[in-house]
Amino acid sequence: MSRSRRRLAGPIPFGLGETKPHHYLEMIKVAWRNRDNLPYAWRVLNRGVCDGCALGTNGLRDWTMDGTHLCLVRLNLLRLNTMGAFDPQLLEDLSNVESLTSKELRDLGRLSVPLRRRRGEPGFTRVSWDEAWGEIGASWRGLEADRTSFYVTSRGITNEVYYVAQKVARFLGTNNVDNSARLCHSPSTAGLKSTLGVAATTCSYTDWYDADLIVFFGSNPANDQPVALKYLDTAKKKGARVLQVNAYDEPGMRRYWIPSTPSSAVFGSKIVEDTFLVRVGGDLAFLNAVAKVLIEREWIRQDFVDSATSGFEDYRRSLAEQSMEDLLGQSGLTIERVNDFARVLAESDRGVFVWSMGITQHGHGADTVRALCNVGLLREYVGRPGTGMMPIRGHSGVQGGAEMGAYSTVFPGGVGIDAASAGRFADEWGFPVPDRPGLTTVDALAAAERGELDGLYCIGGNFLETMPEPERVRRCLERVKLRVHTDLVLTTQMMVEPRDTVFILPSRTRYEQEGGGTETTTERRVIYNPHIPGHQVGEARSEWEMLLQLAAAVRPESVELLALDSAQAIREEIARVVPSYAGIEKLRAQGDQFQWGGERLCADRTFPTADGKAHFCVVQPPERRFGDGEFLLATRRGKQFNSMIQAETDQLTGADRDHVFMAPDDVRALGLRRDDAIVLESAHGTFAGRVFPAPVAQGTLQGHWPEVNPLIESGPVDADGGVPDYNAPVRVRPADSA
Repeated sequence: MSRSRRRLAGPIPFGLGETKPHHYLEMIKVAWRNRDNLPYAWRVLNRGVCDGCALGTNGLRDWTMDGTHLCLVRLNLLRLNTMGAFDPQLLEDLSNVESLTSKELRDLGRLSVPLRRRRGEPGFTRVSWDEAWGEIGASWRGLEADRTSFYVTSRGITNEVYYVAQKVARFLGTNNVDNSARLCHSPSTAGLKSTLGVAATTCSYTDWYDADLIVFFGSNPANDQPVALKYLDTAKKKGARVLQVNAYDEPGMRRYWIPSTPSSAVFGSKIVEDTFLVRVGGDLAFLNAVAKVLIEREWIRQDFVDSATSGFEDYRRSLAEQSMEDLLGQSGLTIERVNDFARVLAESDRGVFVWSMGITQHGHGADTVRALCNVGLLREYVGRPGTGMMPIRGHSGVQGGAEMGAYSTVFPGGVGIDAASAGRFADEWGFPVPDRPGLTTVDALAAAERGELDGLYCIGGNFLETMPEPERVRRCLERVKLRVHTDLVLTTQMMVEPRDTVFILPSRTRYEQEGGGTETTTERRVIYNPHIPGHQVGEARSEWEMLLQLAAAVRPESVELLALDSAQAIREEIARVVPSYAGIEKLRAQGDQFQWGGERLCADRTFPTADGKAHFCVVQPPERRFGDGEFLLATRRGKQFNSMIQAETDQLTGADRDHVFMAPDDVRALGLRRDDAIVLESAHGTFAGRVFPAPVAQGTLQGHWPEVNPLIESGPVDADGGVPDYNAPVRVRPADSA
């Protein structure tokens, strides 16, 4: 059989009868949903920077591959940019909408006017912008700064919005400003900083084409970044091997039908050649086991370790003290499989490690990232062509959030918060800046529960569907005196009755933002997105504009200190305040872009650390004990963008939203069959679902997020990143049992 044939998924044209996305049919459906505004939809696709994942585009093209760059993630988001407004009178009595799901609320249409609801009122009343800011300003002015908080989602958010959000928060006296990275990749930031001295991917997507090996850890780009599958198909044709380390043998990673590649569109492509099936949360143990083998067999780049790293001897001693038997037990893999993986690394001179939330959303997420980087350093998978450490971003706005300083633990540019750095920014901005870290997203909600948060300004997001224990989150939101939600569409958290008042303010999309905006992609590419005229929804305003209006309403006597009166003025200040973003002020037209840090970071064996070296970090897997009959549940995504569910059935897996993924041996041991009704019980809640036999690690389960969030405890977080641990020990019983 030829090598090209071995790359094909199967002999049946178009994967007929397979569980797979039907791209062309989906494209027709998307066109039909946008039939009332097709010319504008085309302009968004042809001129805009994608508001889906963070691969990044210039219209329909990118900087990685030839040809068009278009996927169902982007197409399924298109309706947010083309739909018209819904009638705000519908919200005068919330009984009209209280039974609607978030998808049904979203499908009502765009927000178009400011709305207000006071405690005890049946619904929302339309108010003017002047009335809204008058009330918000007067109320916020009376709040203690430390009892207020800002949150910025990643939904199509531009760097300009992130920058203004953090500056306004600090102008109003608080570092309590956070973004959605706190719920996904903040452990990556912590882990990368402590090992490599950087806080972003070290390589470019084109490095995949020069790699001998690409390994995906806890990541499923087939669902989140489907264009990456085209990159991988090209990399495989150039000779790269692709592996995955995951608690589920993701079918979309085994084979995928790439619609813009003729041979793949017809016969599909095999992507991953081998899967290492780890237990949920067992990646750290697996990586330490692999490192032990690499060191013991001298399969490491010793010259690099000796000349460009520190901490190796402590790391080696720590690994020697860790029992291989214990590591294997925690990872769920045999010594043979560990040896197999280590041997592939030894045979691969150039490798790229890619990871996502399967790695980070654990109580030991940052340590797992450190373990991953440790193994990469053993093989010098950093700083050279075809190598890299890459936390892949699933949302187009999130990479720039912390870099712009919309983060409770850093100032712009990733500068740590202390008295000295606060003084520097106070000198730059001309107003006092708080000198201690603020509340993370998790901390802010906990403060609300204690009655210690009085003001919450949310740009997008939906804590009811992104945080553990949603009923607790509801109680937290109810205890906030003043809530301001700015968004494109309605969400369920807006409906939570406030302690005093809640406002809903209508936002513009990134394409409607006058003066344009910029996005930072996974590979650190800062891209200009032009204003695309032709779609103005009611009285919607740009989010950076609303933030400045908030500041003017609260502190009119000194708002001129913010000195940000246009998108261009914001970019000019970013260029001055964040050195790595120098050049952002020159981005003016479609296609303008630059890659901060260059093609790859940590080149020439030089690292941005105090000693100029990479640092091996001693990490140990946490002890995890489970009772008899307990399973470890992990959350997963399927046919959705963040918490925005787009379909009840995942075309990649065939699973419905209430399906619980379970290893076939566990299904048989429990005397169950596919689609049997079951109940999952944890210490914090229950979930009624159905059995879905699937290739998951034995003793573990996977359920869809956010549906299984009631099972997850809200307290545990990663110590360094602050991300909630989205996993829980659960018991399984048939639904008809007592």
